[in-house]
Amino acid sequence: MKIRVLGSAAGGGFPQWNCNCPMCDGQRRGTINAKARTQSSIAVSQDGVDWVLLNASPDILTQIRNFPALQPGRAIRDTGIRSVVLMDAQIDHATGLLMLREGKILELYCTEPVHDDLSVTNPILKLLTHYCDPRWHRIGFTPQDLFSPIGAEHLEFQPIPVSGKAPPYSSHRNDPHEGDNLGLSIRDKRTGRTVFYAPGLVQIDERVEAAWQAADCLLVDGTCWSDDEMALRGIAHKKAREMGHLPQSGPGGMIEQLARFPDKRRVLIHINNTNPILDEDSPERAVLTAAGIEVAFDGMEIDL
Repeated sequence: MKIRVLGSAAGGGFPQWNCNCPMCDGQRRGTINAKARTQSSIAVSQDGVDWVLLNASPDILTQIRNFPALQPGRAIRDTGIRSVVLMDAQIDHATGLLMLREGKILELYCTEPVHDDLSVTNPILKLLTHYCDPRWHRIGFTPQDLFSPIGAEHLEFQPIPVSGKAPPYSSHRNDPHEGDNLGLSIRDKRTGRTVFYAPGLVQIDERVEAAWQAADCLLVDGTCWSDDEMALRGIAHKKAREMGHLPQSGPGGMIEQLARFPDKRRVLIHINNTNPILDEDSPERAVLTAAGIEVAFDGMEIDL
């Protein structure tokens, strides 16, 4: 199984277009050692030829240009993208679907709450019917609801509902539904090697714990360093946990949780533009390095 990190930043990317926090300003000026990043998405393949997108960010066209395997040029119209799986209905994870409208068929996998949000309150899928054929494949979320997306018949996807909120535009924003947010365990049926992917994760419950135990690689939420990071930067009063993201530092934080699995590859993704770990020379980044925890970057490749 091959995994390509197309985008490693949280919503808005890094540097964020309208932000002059120390991280964004420092990256623009070159005063910190930090790579620019597009908004979070990965691609998974069983053979390096056919690819499944996990989320379609607003930066998808840039990400395709930066990864030639997604445009192999075998015919007058061509793509290496065979299907798309959505983890949630957040704008930074679903708006890129509009950029794929020129394809004849869009094979889309998502849960019913996500499909509802993208059909009614934010009707991206209705808009797409005027340009292509978006074919919905419903994702269930019981242990029996395993599936192999089109183009990845040798890979087995196990959806795992995770705690969180529906998007701000959702009609049930303050009434969480199971299936609003997913983690995915993806297992190569030929080798048994497994990755657990969850760009949004606030709680390690029994289901997530079991998935972590079974995985060889954990590719998980790295949005904020501290719970009050946004407030400390003078940007917002919301805490990381209130937004559905487990901070890295502090009691029960992601570093402490990942420390229980030293034998696994551990990678943080969906890094917010305010997070000091973006600076590769920062004390916070040194803490992660000492703990054996990696920080995803655009173009990162993982082979399992």
